[in-house]
Amino acid sequence: MKILRKSITPALNATWEAVAEQHLPALDRDQAVAQLQSWNLHIFARRVVNQDSDSSRQSSNPILPSDILFLEPPHTQRVEALG
Repeated sequence: MKILRKSITPALNATWEAVAEQHLPALDRDQAVAQLQSWNLHIFARRVVNQDSDSSRQSSNPILPSDILFLEPPHTQRVEALG
């Protein structure tokens, strides 16, 4: 049987801080945010130019409701060769 990582599909306008506070309350907020971001590089590394920002055109990495957000690190499993 495959072991699945605990994950969620975030709410509209979810933030790293809000997810951290809700799902990792035992950790310091900054530490929890850092953990979430390290487990979700597919989201954290995404850059979107914010059209509404000032002339510096700052970029952000928003969490989208269509994302799958992992709430724990990858499981270590033994990989067996096929055949």
